[in-house]
Amino acid sequence: MQQQQQQRRMFRAALLALVFILAAVSTTEAGKKEKPEKKAKKSDCGEWQWSVCVPTSGDCGLGTREGTRTGAECKQTTKTQKCKIPCNWKKQFGAECKYQFQAWGECDLNTALKTRTGNLKRALHNADCQKTVTISKPCGKLTKPKPQGKFHLLSAAH
Repeated sequence: MQQQQQQRRMFRAALLALVFILAAVSTTEAGKKEKPEKKAKKSDCGEWQWSVCVPTSGDCGLGTREGTRTGAECKQTTKTQKCKIPCNWKKQFGAECKYQFQAWGECDLNTALKTRTGNLKRALHNADCQKTVTISKPCGKLTKPKPQGKFHLLSAAH
């Protein structure tokens, strides 16, 4: 008799657990709304092509660039974007190209110039930059060794 009562309790507990699980699953399913599938956007618009950054004043600082793209059904084919040209970059190689330079080389006595090479470190907005650049500058004053004779004469006179 006790065994039958114990089996009934376990049956009731299992039945109650099953009802609870079914209620939880149906609540979860009811909470989900069927979302309409998003339409795949088919765009015949091309990629944006950007002009170089043109500073508002001077040759560096804040400015704007123009973007254009092609496509028959494009809502927007041109737009303007704010941009900035860092003032400490070498403008000689393009204001949007940053180079890491080596040390200056020895002075070439034939040309009186010394040179150094720079490797591209960073390009803003996919700018068209050279991978390596070379710059030259005047060597400056070439110092000639001073004759030692005058120094000795002055110090000997004292």
